[in-house]
Amino acid sequence: MEPHDPSPRLDAFTVDLRDVLDRNVASLYSHLVTRPTGRAVRLAIESQLRELGLPALSLVDLSSVAILDYSCADEVVAKLLLARRSPSAPHREVFFVFHGVREHHREPILEVLERHRLAAVTRAHDAGRDFELLGTVAPEEARIWARLQLLRRVPAPRIEEAFPDPTERLTLEGLAHRGLIFRHPTRGDLHALSSLL
Repeated sequence: MEPHDPSPRLDAFTVDLRDVLDRNVASLYSHLVTRPTGRAVRLAIESQLRELGLPALSLVDLSSVAILDYSCADEVVAKLLLARRSPSAPHREVFFVFHGVREHHREPILEVLERHRLAAVTRAHDAGRDFELLGTVAPEEARIWARLQLLRRVPAPRIEEAFPDPTERLTLEGLAHRGLIFRHPTRGDLHALSSLL
């Protein structure tokens, strides 16, 4: 019998958007304010994703981005998440956490998420802030996501105990399908994305 390994096998990488801007946009500024700039950043991230094994976890760090407009939020946040929707998408098994979200980032991110009916796991720039679910989320999804966030990880044999209502487990399936939580592909354990960072 194989020893139990609670840690999932994910490739993981951090994308500091300032570094991506410096390397790909030839800009001296930490501003994401045009669609071509946002597209260049997204394409650079997607290029890095192609080098990873799947499943993978990407921490997209917005900490150094001084200005984020709606078109760039659409390119860098929404389009990365939209790429997960197609069953044949190469990034179907990539999970994203958007880190370093400041107050002035929230409005454009929230607007593009809601426009596309998406949700994302985010963490504010302030070190003391918890992870948050932003975007189009039903109250039941938010409640179940928050409970798993507190538990961090639930082994497959204990899922029914932790989430005794069948509708809760159905909600978990939906959250996993949307890439907002991680289900281990072989063991079935559930992980809050924050627990994998």
